[in-house]
Amino acid sequence: MRVTALLLSTIMCGAAAAQDYQPDFDPSKYKGPASGPVNEVLVLGTAHLSQLPKGFKPGNLQPLMDRLAAWRPQMIAIEALSGPQCDHVRRFTRGYDDTFTTYCWDPAPARAATGLDVPAATDEATRLLAAWPATPTAAQRRQLAAVFLAGGEPASALVQWLRLPASERIPGDRLDAALVSVLTGLEQKTSENYLIASRLAAQLGHERVYPMDDHTADSANGDHQAYGAALTKAWDNPATAQRSKTDDPLHDGATSPDGVMAMYRASNAPGQGKLIFDSDFGAAMNEPSPQRYGRNYLGYWETRNLRMASNIRDALGVAPGKRMLVVVGQSHKAYLEAYLHQMHDVRIVDAMPVLR
Repeated sequence: MRVTALLLSTIMCGAAAAQDYQPDFDPSKYKGPASGPVNEVLVLGTAHLSQLPKGFKPGNLQPLMDRLAAWRPQMIAIEALSGPQCDHVRRFTRGYDDTFTTYCWDPAPARAATGLDVPAATDEATRLLAAWPATPTAAQRRQLAAVFLAGGEPASALVQWLRLPASERIPGDRLDAALVSVLTGLEQKTSENYLIASRLAAQLGHERVYPMDDHTADSANGDHQAYGAALTKAWDNPATAQRSKTDDPLHDGATSPDGVMAMYRASNAPGQGKLIFDSDFGAAMNEPSPQRYGRNYLGYWETRNLRMASNIRDALGVAPGKRMLVVVGQSHKAYLEAYLHQMHDVRIVDAMPVLR
């Protein structure tokens, strides 16, 4: 009995020590570099524009676009899967269910027009951009747009398309009539990736945008119905009710420029991250099912955001000292800011002064 008591005491003390332990190294406390420009990141939390009321018009975004342009980002990252990741989930379907059909553009028409599969098109786009002239011809832009489409990067293809004079937005140079139809459709698509990011990139003279979403943590849970029911029950809480009470009128009011600005100011205001946590991820963490469905969901969510942050960090590491705008669903904003704040040469920019 004495041995058992000692063992229990040791185990309990060890558990308490593990709970009390705080790492003595915090990367965010060691900021640099000592000279040269830092990386500045402004994370713009957004409602998904496709979910706004029918009265929303793209022109309502103009005041927002003017403010973002005045901040003059040098890179723009978007909540989209890269062409190579879409190619991965298309080839390795186990565990991804409908990830490809939900989040990816099928590059088959562009492959037929260019003869390039996703890996070859990705390499070709890299090669073209490495030798990109200061004043590319219209033919070069059409060719790069076609290559981006073949590589599964429609938002970057749209940047090239929008940088063409209207008279040059025609088939040619591997961009056939079917792909022109795709690009003209993307111009009108109600998505922040196209209406905000691609258009702003083209306006500011960028050559592409940077997809940084990640769905490699997607996995099929054995009992979808039970999983969904457990999460739905967890999400039925006062914080969710508060979000609906606040967000629904803001989304309904996005039918005017002033209404759009009110929505973006609210989405990026202090306190939103905690409210979203209480409503969604914190509630899931404490969901009591024996299968721990909420913990499954939380693991997916944190992994996804960590990988999104690493994709952003990767892009900044290739081109250090840049000012990057990240356009992302508002539930991701606080997580990306917190994770990126840990990076030694990244400074998070407060979105609120930009949105005033």
